[in-house]
Amino acid sequence: MSTHKKILIAGGGITGLTTAYYLQKEIAEKDLPYDVTLVEAGNRLGGKIKTIRRNGFVIEQGPDSFLSRKQPAVKLAYELGLHDQLVRNGTGQSYILVNDKLHKMPKGSYMGIPKQIRPFLFSGILSPAGKLRTGMDLIMSRGKQGDQSLGSFFRRRFGNQLVENQIEPLLSGIYAGNIDEMSIKATFPNFYDLEQTYRSLIKGLQETDPKPKTKNDGKKQGVFFSFKNGLETLIEELEASLGDIVEKNAGIDHVEKKEHGYHVLLSNGDVHKADAIVMATPHYTVPKVFSQFDLFDSFQEIPSNSVANVAMAFDESAIKQDIDGTGFVVSRNSDYRITACTWTHKKWPNAAPEGKALVRCYVGKPDDQDVINLSDDDMIDIVLNDLNKTMNITQKPEFSVISRWKNAMPQYTVGHNDMLEHVRASMHKELPGVFLAGSSYEGVGIPDCIGQGEQAVADVLDFLKN
Repeated sequence: MSTHKKILIAGGGITGLTTAYYLQKEIAEKDLPYDVTLVEAGNRLGGKIKTIRRNGFVIEQGPDSFLSRKQPAVKLAYELGLHDQLVRNGTGQSYILVNDKLHKMPKGSYMGIPKQIRPFLFSGILSPAGKLRTGMDLIMSRGKQGDQSLGSFFRRRFGNQLVENQIEPLLSGIYAGNIDEMSIKATFPNFYDLEQTYRSLIKGLQETDPKPKTKNDGKKQGVFFSFKNGLETLIEELEASLGDIVEKNAGIDHVEKKEHGYHVLLSNGDVHKADAIVMATPHYTVPKVFSQFDLFDSFQEIPSNSVANVAMAFDESAIKQDIDGTGFVVSRNSDYRITACTWTHKKWPNAAPEGKALVRCYVGKPDDQDVINLSDDDMIDIVLNDLNKTMNITQKPEFSVISRWKNAMPQYTVGHNDMLEHVRASMHKELPGVFLAGSSYEGVGIPDCIGQGEQAVADVLDFLKN
C-alpha cells in the first residue's frame, strides 16, 4: 500500500500547469514521497492562453505576450528549453484616439503618466487647462493612506482630462475594468508607493523608472516577449512535460473535508483522496466546490467582466490608409465600441506572412458588456465601422477569428487585498492544506500567475513536511 501523500491541483490554466511542473521538479530532485494529479474541467489546457496557427498567421485569442522584466515567465521559458523560441515585440509609434483623431502617445510616459513634461506640452491630447492641471502633480501633497480606487487616486493627482484620455484606456485595458472601482493596492501598488515616497508621481517615475534599452540600430528594444509560434508554445511544452498526471474533462464537483485530508468528487464520477489541494480555478468556482463552508462567501462579491477580440487577416493592399505604428487605445469619452486596436503584423514580425496584415481589435467596455453576445457578423461590422473612422480599409477580411471570454476578467475592487487576507487566514484554520492561486487573486498577467504557482508549490511543500 502506497504511503505517498497526494497533491491535487484544480485547473489547467497557466497557474495550475506551473504549480504541477515545479512540484514535479521538486519531488524528483528531492525524492519526495508525494504524488501529483492535475484535473481540468475542459477538454484543453492553457486557460486564456490560446493560439490559432492558420495560413501562415499566428493569432492569439487571449493574451499576446508577457513583460520581459517580470522574471517568473522568462525563467519558466528557460527551464523548459524554450529560450531560443522567444521573440520580442517590434517597437513603433503607438497612438491614442481622442475626439476622432489619432494622437501620438507622448514620449517619456509610463502607463500614460508623464515622466517628462515637454512632450505633454506639445501633445494634442490635452487642452491648455488639462496640461496645467496635469502639472499640478509636481506641487500637490501626498494623498490619504490606505486602499482607494485608481480613478480617485489619479484624478486627484492629474485631473479628469489626462485620466480619461490617456491613463484610463491604458490601465483599464489590462484589467478590462472600471478604474473608479478598481483597487490601487491590488492592481498598481507601485503608483501608491511612489506617491507616498516621492510625493509627486512625475518625480517618482523620473527617479525610479529605468530608461528603455536600445538596440544597435538605435531603436528601442521591445519590452514584451512571445514565442515564434505563439504563446501556446508554453502550454504545449508544459503539457508534454507533465505526462499522465493530467486529467481533462474532470472538473471538481465537491470537496469533503475528512479527518485526514480531503475527498474530491469529480464531474466524471471519480473520487480522489488529497492531502493538499491547490485551487487554481476562477474565484467563482470555489464557493460551489466548498459549499459546506461559508468562508468563501465574499468571493461571490468579486465581479468578473467579459471581453472579446476580433482578429482580421487582410492582404496589405486592402488597407489604403495605413498607420505608421503598432496600434492605438481609445479614449473612454468617445462613442467607439472598440477599446483598442493592435496592428499585430507590425507588433509581432512572426504573426503574418509577407504582404499580409493582421489587425486585432478589442470590445467589451465595463458599460458595454452586451457586445460580447452579438453575432460574429455584427461584431465584425462594428469593428470595421470603427476602424474606418480613422483608416481606409477597402476589402472584407480574408478571414476573421472572434474570441469571446465571458466572465474571464476578475475585478480587484477596493478592499480586495484585505478580503483575500481574511479568507486565507480562515482557510489556514478551517481548510488546512488548501491553497488559492491564479488570476482572481494576485495579478492577472502571465508572470503574475506563474509566480502564484511557484508560491503555491512552496506553500504545499511547507505544509506537507509538518
